Amino acid sequence: MTWACERGCPVGGSKTYASAEQASRYAAAFDRQDSEDLGRRAPLLGMFPLRLARAVRQLRRHG
Repeated sequence: MTWACERGCPVGGSKTYASAEQASRYAAAFDRQDSEDLGRRAPLLGMFPLRLARAVRQLRRHG
């Protein structure tokens, strides 16, 4: 698997995995958007508004 920075910086590299399945699993983990987790790992009191916003979004999706 090889990777490069999408912002144009010179950061990048490569790594060899034991199988294509393992490489695919790691690539999927790196490709996820940080916004998906917004509010999930937030500290209880300091980021309470984010937790509330996330809960409202989930209720709208499932409700």
